[in-house]
Amino acid sequence: MIANKSYVTLADYGSVDNQLFMPVPTRIKKVVSLNDLNKLFTLELPGGMSLDHRPGQFVEVSIFGVGEAPISITSSPSRSNSQFELCVRKVGDLTSAFHNMRAGDIVGIRGPFGRGFPIEKFRGKDILFAPGGLGLPPLRSLINQVLDERAHFGRVIILYGARNPDELLFKDELKEWGDRKDVELLLTVDKGEENWKGHVGVITTLFKEISIYPRNTIAVTVGPPVMYRFVLMEFLAKGITEGNIYLSLERRMKCGIGKCGHCQINNVYSCQSGPVFPYSEIKGLEEAL
Repeated sequence: MIANKSYVTLADYGSVDNQLFMPVPTRIKKVVSLNDLNKLFTLELPGGMSLDHRPGQFVEVSIFGVGEAPISITSSPSRSNSQFELCVRKVGDLTSAFHNMRAGDIVGIRGPFGRGFPIEKFRGKDILFAPGGLGLPPLRSLINQVLDERAHFGRVIILYGARNPDELLFKDELKEWGDRKDVELLLTVDKGEENWKGHVGVITTLFKEISIYPRNTIAVTVGPPVMYRFVLMEFLAKGITEGNIYLSLERRMKCGIGKCGHCQINNVYSCQSGPVFPYSEIKGLEEAL
């Protein structure tokens, strides 16, 4: 127990060096398959510790004998913090090993790391979310915190696109959001299927369906790098100022603490200065977008 605190955070674990380098053994509580490539893992920290994260941050996940990888936190800090969720796509050795694990298994967790979304700056504003594909899991953390604190925000608009209907993630939650009267949700897929009755087209085709008050709107996007340039153009065309546009540069991150250099963009390490950035900070950085 830390003085003057009713809970222990992951950052309180051990010495300063331990906070950065020593993984905390963390138990998998639940595994849910979202589709063929993506699983949702619920994990619980030991001894009632709290992750104490901000939406948009990430943790380093290690599996003994396999390695370590950064994975964004998809659960909201406004909900249980000793338990947290990670959405993991099977794309490499670490994530393949993770997909083979079951409830009760142990992984190592370091973090949380990075700069998250400054939600305190968003309060009182309209929020326009535009995630694409696997960009929804890290943005889901922020979306659910906004919905948990709904009275503190104006309009909530969610535009979400994926390559096909099967790749739309968190379908049950999408239905819940769509059923809410205080959320405006528009979905699209690049390529429809026989049973798909919704919109077909890339995510930017949804922007003509909405009108906003740009002076009071915060815009947030997370998704594949190829998407960013076009979504940013849509945000700017709507009149949203560069300082009110936020995005996450998660690609190429590795160690989480600015030592390996994998995520360096000019003189910026996205694992430390980001991964969340206002567009105004990175628009002039080569290789950022």
